[in-house]
Amino acid sequence: MADLPRRFSDADAMARAIFDRTGGKVRLALPLGLGKPVTLVNALTRLAAEDSALSLSIFTALTLRRPDPASDIERRFLEPAMDRLFGAYPALDYARMIADDTLPDNITVSEFFFQAGTWLGNSYAQRHYISANYTHARDVLIAQRPNVLCQLLGPGDDSFSLSCNTDISTDLFALREQGEMDFVAVGEVNTNLPFMPGPDAEIAPEALAMLYEPATSFELFSAVRRPVSDAQHAIGLNVARHVVDGGTLQIGIGAIGDAVAQALLLRDRAALAPIWQDAPFPLSGDHTGPFDTGLYGVTEMLVGGMLSLFEAGILRREVAGAAIHAGFFVEARDVYERLRDMPLDRRAKIAMKPVSFTNALYGDEAAKRAARVHARFVNGGMQVSLLGDAMSDSAKPGQVISGVGGQFNFFEQAFALEDGRAILTLPATRSSGGETGSNIVWQLPVTTVPRHMRDMVVTEYGAADLRGQTDEEVIKRLICIADSRFQQDLLEQARAAGKIAPDWEVPQAHRQNTPARLSAWLRPYRATLLPDFPFGTDFDATERELLPALSRLGVAAADKKALAGLIWASFAQPAHPREGPAMERMGYPPEPALTEPVQARALRGALRLTARDQASNA
Repeated sequence: MADLPRRFSDADAMARAIFDRTGGKVRLALPLGLGKPVTLVNALTRLAAEDSALSLSIFTALTLRRPDPASDIERRFLEPAMDRLFGAYPALDYARMIADDTLPDNITVSEFFFQAGTWLGNSYAQRHYISANYTHARDVLIAQRPNVLCQLLGPGDDSFSLSCNTDISTDLFALREQGEMDFVAVGEVNTNLPFMPGPDAEIAPEALAMLYEPATSFELFSAVRRPVSDAQHAIGLNVARHVVDGGTLQIGIGAIGDAVAQALLLRDRAALAPIWQDAPFPLSGDHTGPFDTGLYGVTEMLVGGMLSLFEAGILRREVAGAAIHAGFFVEARDVYERLRDMPLDRRAKIAMKPVSFTNALYGDEAAKRAARVHARFVNGGMQVSLLGDAMSDSAKPGQVISGVGGQFNFFEQAFALEDGRAILTLPATRSSGGETGSNIVWQLPVTTVPRHMRDMVVTEYGAADLRGQTDEEVIKRLICIADSRFQQDLLEQARAAGKIAPDWEVPQAHRQNTPARLSAWLRPYRATLLPDFPFGTDFDATERELLPALSRLGVAAADKKALAGLIWASFAQPAHPREGPAMERMGYPPEPALTEPVQARALRGALRLTARDQASNA
């Protein structure tokens, strides 16, 4: 074993050695997200594509792809900044082949979780999707009888780190050690990957059969932070009142996760009292003070907001020597830098674990119960029905946007733990095709979390505690946190179904759930306490000016009347203060001209309307 691993500087040579080792048939266990050794996987894919006698079966999840602009306006915005925003991350050849419908028959790819929206409308990806809870994905993988485990590794002095992906790999190595699995473990070293220490994250060199050591490591994928809207900040302000000091926390990725983390940071600084006092909507939850004891984090995904809470000393209640236990991470580049720069003893307080630990109670259950007190598991949904079931992973029947992931796992934990709560967050409305619709609906086309596990739902208009309530009470509470434009229609549907008393009406305190009222509440705090990017951004100043205008243009694109309104505004409204640099950034002349393209004219109008709104809100 002392001569292991066999080391390679040529990925193609190592790929050939892997196929030789397996008799030309590779059943590849490939980590979710960031942990994919892209150079090596591409070498395996190329060899199989060139030789139909070889067989390559890939089981994975969350294949990361930089966006492919769907329109000219997207191309103009994204292409000049693609590397800065998403990292110079190499494309995975199998993903390109799936997208282009060129994947050969001797290569198969199955995923149990998608990068959100990436594979909508792609027949191959949708047909080969496997629906599985995160905790069950390991067993689904084992049933595929993988003979190769291939992972990106962070180099250490005398060991390697599984780093961003202990989620399933840690268990696979343990099962092999116990004689319950037999596979060849291979890896690719990447010096950009933070070395995460600990018994579940570190592996000895002899655990690997082969190792690819490139002269230069590829740049890691960077997940772009989105601006946090009024609705998302309001959701965070509501959630923060339900987090118990001395308790346990899990939050997901995205703008709502950032909003929740920012609200908890402000709560600890006793900075939220004025905002809560000004709230025009009823608030619930009485946990509003600083974190004197601190929180313990147990989460499948280590997100930037959780790291900020750790750095601020809010996540400091330790369990088995760690303030955070997490299963994987994919984040913005600054998160990787902060982890790499953190002293090793401090970094060890963030212990990477398998999701069989983070997402489940079974296995050392007594210790987990003792540690996970007052747990608050905060995750996002897409729609909630008036009966309390939730849709979080599909756009329409049969078309998967992402996957269930670990969401259901945390609902299960919340119900199993004493004082555990699963908090489902979502904006009250969504816009599509120029129309606004309610995210609280009478019925759902697809269910991710069933109604018998309804717990707590939070929108920008408040929190609805649904656990243990009658159907009628659930309906009432959800209507009260719906957008008021849709409340009456929801109420009429509930009446028609005989699920609510005929004489019940929406209480007066909940009849003004409108974006205008929400904006008026938060406006005084947006430039200071509730910024668009509470944890920073890779967008430059001009791009940040463009984002709200592009959002406005995107909404108007499917509505001829709205688009005409933008064009008219380009003539009728004063110029945006930074209109020239913004238009140049998009590849258009800085000054308006009657002959400029309609798209440019509409963008100019969107910029001017955005400037008008910002001035009126100042």
